[in-house]
Amino acid sequence: MRLARIGAEPERWALVEGDGLVEIAETLTELIAGAAPTATGRRLDPAHTTLLAPVSGHCRGVFCTGINYTAHQQESAEAFSATVPPHPIIFFKTVSALCGPYDELPLDPAVSPEFDWEGELGVVIGTGGRDIPVARALEHVFAYTVVNDITARDIQRRHQQWHLGKNVDAATPVGPWLVTADEFADGALPADTVVELRVNGVAKQRAVTADMIFDVATQISVISATTALLPGDVISTGTPAGVGFTRTPPEFLADGDIVETEVTGVGLLRNVVRAGARTPVTTGAAISLTSAPTASSAPTARKVSV
Repeated sequence: MRLARIGAEPERWALVEGDGLVEIAETLTELIAGAAPTATGRRLDPAHTTLLAPVSGHCRGVFCTGINYTAHQQESAEAFSATVPPHPIIFFKTVSALCGPYDELPLDPAVSPEFDWEGELGVVIGTGGRDIPVARALEHVFAYTVVNDITARDIQRRHQQWHLGKNVDAATPVGPWLVTADEFADGALPADTVVELRVNGVAKQRAVTADMIFDVATQISVISATTALLPGDVISTGTPAGVGFTRTPPEFLADGDIVETEVTGVGLLRNVVRAGARTPVTTGAAISLTSAPTASSAPTARKVSV
């Protein structure tokens, strides 16, 4: 089952069916709790529907894992981790940093001239819990999605802790929908699932999820040992090698760049960079969930297909 978020206030969702969207009555919280989706009878045209970040209206943010592919650790060793980390590096992304799968990205050079890409697999928790054992961890996964953990590198370096560089308002695309875990054998993505990111059609990152240092189950277990996971929590599982700041010369996102982030079997994000277009100040989830562009201003490649 594929679930797309189509409304913020009130929270509205739709099933992705073929090339269309079928609105349902339930919220994500209700679906995670076991409710069956009930069609409202309204079918939507994807070309005229803005998809939002597919997270619960009660989402508290995203747990993120840093330096989780060996090749990425090696390319960034001088800046961050000189050796393969013995334990997962976990940081947190607030909900105000999130934006929709086809939103324009307001990457203001006055905030940072060094916005970098990080394509990642996202995981949405179904059954919450604390001290979840690795062997049972995938039973707690409700769905998978795609995340681009866009990072202001100069801010990340300047403050040493990563929070500010990872939490620029409305700069982290998520989506385009959720693919429920029951679509995959034993709730796990195939080991050869490809994570790829392209800028202006050029592949910058490409790896398979089997290359992770700490797999999804381990990340769930480690986080839950300290912080109880709740239904609807999101985990972004780390980025492969190929980020911009490690290149010679370094590469960063610029106005007009088209960034595509894809996880095979899950979905594709497509975002256009709009330098200088800072997100208006508002409150809480409204930044991330209602700031999506209209259909006329969104990137044209928005067709829903499965």
